[in-house]
Amino acid sequence: MAKSPLFRCAACGAESSKWAGRCEDCGAWNTIEEAEPLSEGPGRRAAVSRGKGLALTDLAAQEAAPERRLSGVGELDRVLGGGLVPASALLLGGDPGIGKSTLLLQAAARFARQGAGVIYVTGEESAGQVQMRADRLGLRDSPVRLAAATNLRDILTTLEAEAPDLAVIDSIQTMWLDSVEAAPGSVSQVRAAAHELVGFAKRRGIAVVLVGHVTKEGALAGPRVVEHMVDTVLYFEGERGHQFRLLRAHKNRFGPADEIGVFEMTGRGLVEVKNPSALFLSERGAAVAGSSVFAGIEGSRPILCEFQALVASSATAQPRRSVLGWDGGRLAMILAVLDSRCGVSFAGLDVYLNVAGGLRISDPAADLAVAAALLSAREDKPLPEGAVLFGELALSGSLRPVSQTENRLKEAGKLGFSEAILPKARKMRGGESGMRLRPMADLPAFASDLFGTG
Repeated sequence: MAKSPLFRCAACGAESSKWAGRCEDCGAWNTIEEAEPLSEGPGRRAAVSRGKGLALTDLAAQEAAPERRLSGVGELDRVLGGGLVPASALLLGGDPGIGKSTLLLQAAARFARQGAGVIYVTGEESAGQVQMRADRLGLRDSPVRLAAATNLRDILTTLEAEAPDLAVIDSIQTMWLDSVEAAPGSVSQVRAAAHELVGFAKRRGIAVVLVGHVTKEGALAGPRVVEHMVDTVLYFEGERGHQFRLLRAHKNRFGPADEIGVFEMTGRGLVEVKNPSALFLSERGAAVAGSSVFAGIEGSRPILCEFQALVASSATAQPRRSVLGWDGGRLAMILAVLDSRCGVSFAGLDVYLNVAGGLRISDPAADLAVAAALLSAREDKPLPEGAVLFGELALSGSLRPVSQTENRLKEAGKLGFSEAILPKARKMRGGESGMRLRPMADLPAFASDLFGTG
C-alpha cells in the first residue's frame, strides 16, 4: 500500500497530510509544498519497468587521489591517513567519558579556524554545556556553529541549507527518524539514521563524523552494518587511571587501518604526544626483576613500552592469570612454551602481566619481551640495563624474525638503549642505530643465556 504524501510549510516547517493554500500555523499563503523523502531507497519511489544504464570504466582508468583537508591535529591527521577526505563518513567510538566529544570539538575548532565551514550537532548535551567545554578548552572564539537537536529530518534540512564542509553528529544513538516507528537508540533507528547521514554525505560532498556508543565488551553498539556503511571506523581508547589516550583506526578506506595517534588528557583538553615512546617510558626507573622494554610497531610508527610481570605463590588450587594491555590467550601460550620447551614451570604460581601506561599491544613481536619479563620475575633477576627485546615465539620454542627491525632499533637508539635482544636472522641489519645486537635462535637458548635455566 502506497504511503500518503506529506506536505510541509516552507515558512514555518509545519506538516500536514493534505495541501492547502494557507498554512494554519503561521498564516502564510502559497508556502505549502510536498515534502521530499530523505533518500531514494527501495520503496521510496513507484516501481518502474526499467532502470537506466550505468557508466562503466576499467581498471586502467586514472583517477585523481581524493583531496584531503588537514585538521591541524597531527595525531588525528596521521590516523586518518593524511587528513579528512570530503564526502567521507567517519564513525568514532569509545568508552563513556574517555574524551570523544573533547577530541571532536578541538578538531572541529581547528578546521573552522582554517576556513572550513563546521557544524557541530549534539543530541546528548545542551548547547550551553558544549559552550562551557569550549570555554574550558579555550575554543570559544572558534567559528564553529552549534546546534542541539535529535530530529534527523531537521538536521539534514539545516545541513543542506548551510552546506558546511564538516558536520559532527554526537551521537548517532540519540538521532531519530520520524519514518521509523522505534525508540531512539534502537537497532532500526540507528541503522536508518546512519544510512541517511552517509547517503547525504556522498550526495552533497560533506564530510560527516558520527559518534557511536560502545557496549561493555568495548565494541560499537548498534547493528554491525553501520560499520560497513561508513568509510572510516576509529576507536578512542585509554584507561581511566592514566592520562594517555589512543586513537586507533580499525577501518579506513583512504589510509592504513592499523595506525594509531597518541594524546595526553590534561586540564586544557587533549594534547598531542609527538614522541609516545619517551612518554610511556618516562616513569621507568632502574632495571628491576619482572620488567622488560619492548620495541614494537603500531601502524607505521615504532613505539617502545614496558612490560611488567609479577609471579607469586598461589593460595588457591587454581592459580590466577591476570593480564592488562595484552592478549590473555597469548600469555597462556607463552607459559605453555616455557614449561614444555624450557622446563620452567609456573604451576602453583599466580601470574600478573601489565603494559605500563595503559597502552594495549597487539604486535606479535611482543612474545619475547613477555617471556623475558616472566622469566625475570620468576628468577628474581633483572634483565641487562639498557636492553630492548622483540621477537615472535613459535610453539616449537624457536624465535621468528619480525618486520621493520631497522625502525625498531632506530627508535630504541634515539632513547638511549644500547643493546637489542632479537631473533637470529640471515641478514642482521642494525649498524645504523649504533646498538649492540644480541641474536637468539630460540627461547631455550635465551633462557639459558640470561637466566641459566634449562
